[in-house]
This record gives sequence, C-alpha cells and structure tokens, in this order.
Amino acid sequence: MAIDTVILQPDARLPKESETSTSAAPRRTARYSVAEINALKARDNWTNWRYLAMNWAIIIGTIGLAIWGEAELRAAGHSALWVIPIAALTITIIGACQHQLGGAIHEGTHFYLFANRTLNEVASDWLAAFPIYTSTHHFRLHHLSHHQFVNDPQNDPNFAQAEQSGHWLDFPLTHVEMVRGLLRLLWIPNLVSYTVARARYSALGLGENPYGDPKRPGHWLTAAIGILFAAVVPAVLLVQMMIGVGAAITLGTIGTLYAAAMAFYLLIPDDWYQGSRVEPVFSYRVLFTTRLTFMAILYTALTAIDLTGYNKAWGYFALYWIVPLFTTFPVFMILREWLQHGNADRGKMTNSRVFMTGPLFNFAVMPWGMNYHLPHHLMSSVPHYNLKKLHDLLLRDPEYAEKGVVVEGLYGPSDPDTGRPTALGILHVDHAPKVWHAAHVDEDVLEDANVSDPAELARLSRASREAKQPVN
Repeated sequence: MAIDTVILQPDARLPKESETSTSAAPRRTARYSVAEINALKARDNWTNWRYLAMNWAIIIGTIGLAIWGEAELRAAGHSALWVIPIAALTITIIGACQHQLGGAIHEGTHFYLFANRTLNEVASDWLAAFPIYTSTHHFRLHHLSHHQFVNDPQNDPNFAQAEQSGHWLDFPLTHVEMVRGLLRLLWIPNLVSYTVARARYSALGLGENPYGDPKRPGHWLTAAIGILFAAVVPAVLLVQMMIGVGAAITLGTIGTLYAAAMAFYLLIPDDWYQGSRVEPVFSYRVLFTTRLTFMAILYTALTAIDLTGYNKAWGYFALYWIVPLFTTFPVFMILREWLQHGNADRGKMTNSRVFMTGPLFNFAVMPWGMNYHLPHHLMSSVPHYNLKKLHDLLLRDPEYAEKGVVVEGLYGPSDPDTGRPTALGILHVDHAPKVWHAAHVDEDVLEDANVSDPAELARLSRASREAKQPVN
C-alpha cells in the first residue's frame, strides 16, 4: 500500500478563464535558464541514504522507547492503563514515519530516489514500499497517472479511490462541512476503508487507472495468493504458537507456505500477471517473488523471536506497525491530499500549492518536500531536496508568482499583510477558484518510464485536455 489519493472536484459553478477575459493575456516570459533547471534535476546515489536512515532511526527508536517505557511502568507496579498514553503517542509517531516511507516511495516512483535505476527500485521497495505492504511499481501506475491527468475526474485515479473509500468531499467547503469532513476523517471504520481501497490501487494495481492495460488483465489467483500469504500466514503461525505445536513445526510451516507460493509465482505463465501501459523496471514475476520473500523474512524473524520465549514480537508488530497502518497513517495521507489538491482547478499554475507550515506538520503531513507540491507538479523530475530551490527559481516567472498559491499557517483567517490563506482555510468557499484555467496535462512525467502503449496514452491526453469543464 503506499502514498497520494484524495483530490476533489472544485466548484462546478465557476466559469472558465476564457469566458471571463475580454482579451488575451500578454505573453509572460520565464526568467530562468535551462541550465539552472537541469542543475536542480541532478540526482545522486548518496543523499537519500541520509533521509532513509533518519526515518528508520526514528521508527526503531520510538518503538524501542515505547517497549522500554511499558516494561518500566509494569516493573514499578503501575496499572496497564498507564501504557495507553505511551501506545497512543507511539502509534501517532509511527503513522507519521510510515507516511515518511510513502515519501521515499514517491521519490522512487519518479525514478529519483537514487540515480542508479536498479538501486532506486530495490531501495524503494525493500526499505519503504514492502514494509507498508505496497510496491513501487504499483504505486507508480497510480501516481504518475495522477500527475499526467491531475484533477481530471475521469482519468486521475485519485478521484476513483476517494469515492471508493468514502473520502470524497464536495469542495469548496463551508466551516460546518469542514468540521464534518475532519470528524469523518478520524472515524476509524472510514480509515480502514481507505486503507483497503489504497491497497487495491497501490499494492495490487487494481481499480480505475488509465495506465492499466485491459488487454492483459492477468489471473485473479496471482493477486489472491499474495493477499493470502500476507494476511493468513500470520494467523496460522500465531495459532500454532498458542497451542504449542513446537518451534520446528511452526518454522517449518513458514518455509512450506513460502515454497508453495514461490513455486506458484515461478511456474505460472506470463499472462497470469496483470499488465500495464507503463512497464515495471523488473518483470512482474520478479516483483511478486521479491515482495513474497520480504514478507517471509519478516514473518520468520518475528516468529523466531517469539519462540525464544519473548512472546511479544508479534504483539508489538501488530500494535506499533499494523495499527498505525490502518489509523494514523491514513489520517496524514488523506489530510495531505485534501490540502494539496482540494478546492483547486486543472490549471498548470493552479492545480496545487506551496505550504509554509512548520517542521512538525511537514514531517507528519508533508514529508519529503511535499509542501512544495506546485513546483513538483510543474517539474516532476526535480528531487525533493531541490524543490525549495525550484520554487525560488520559479518565482522569477511572473505567471508563477501571480497565480501560484502559497499557504502559510495551519488554520484561521488569511494573513492580513500577505493575503496568504492557511492550510485548512484554502479549502473554504472563500478560496474557491474565481475562474477555470485551461486544463493542464503533464506530458513529461513519463519521460523516464518504459511505456508500452504510447498511442493510447496520447489519445487519453488529448481527450483530457479537450474535455469540457463544467461552467455556470
């Protein structure tokens, strides 16, 4: 499962820009060079090791401190109720860290987590995607199509996923509607629904997506075996440990089920794997077998720890990894997606924003440079650590400086001096687009991808650009 999913339709009653202008706007000239842009696109094989190491250090340190704190409280004779605040804080922090992993996957999706293509894919999968039960390639299908058809309700898969998970909001919002939306956001059954919908799109490559290939649907068993291994194997292992069948049988069960699933993925014909119009870096067979191997290693390690007599590894994994995956992680995901694209139109300079919201908010809600989301959508080949520089460079362009929205602060009225809206304020009816700008379709986002059906994607691009937008 992985990162970007809930964008919502702007007010359908607003007129297009062309219908409100009495004359053509003067041509604006960008005031930066190709060399400056190319310098910002440069990526390497070193920088993101630091970001990944920091994220995993926070994960390991947070869970370690939570386990130690619980042990100390119990040793001091305190009630188990004292553990609840520790658990709640830990689940919140880990959910933010899982969102950080989503940021790493996002970089891998665009092929710039690392400059080396193989390293990019392997590191993105093993250090970010597989731990949160997704894959870089499947998220790539979802996310790059979101870039190409941003805010297009017919082709941007964020719309379909938002409707399926029940997180569609009818922007712009009144204050009452905003409160209702936030309450719905925190309702745990809705968060579980979102995680399940996200799994369909970003873990299995299912759902409505212009990058899907209807000529290569694959066999339903291919996805089913992976789901069963991910969800059923832990249940079988826990039952075996509870009834005490013995370490050899329990560990043997993992090996047997892993071998059976591997044999299935290695022996099935190629057309049993679902195809797509954007090809994976490695084959689908390699993708499925490596993700299966990751889960087998993880489940074996947790089981081996419990069999030594510790008896808590699976419990802590469930509490401090699976629970955040279904609760706090989706809260941060959904909120980010609302803020980035909700109450926006399809214009090149107006489909997203820049957020000046502070380090803690950025860590949890806008990780890996996602606060500079408008520059990212304008030039998606620039890595996250150069997006601020890109924003500063783009400000030389009068059109970007005029139309680009900068958000400052979290909630409340707009800044009286700058007129900048706050993060939640940008979703309000007061900040609905006053005009419909011409629909933007990103033709460059696939420049590093292997496309198998360029003619169909070109047709979809033309149709998306020419689609009639709702008017008053």
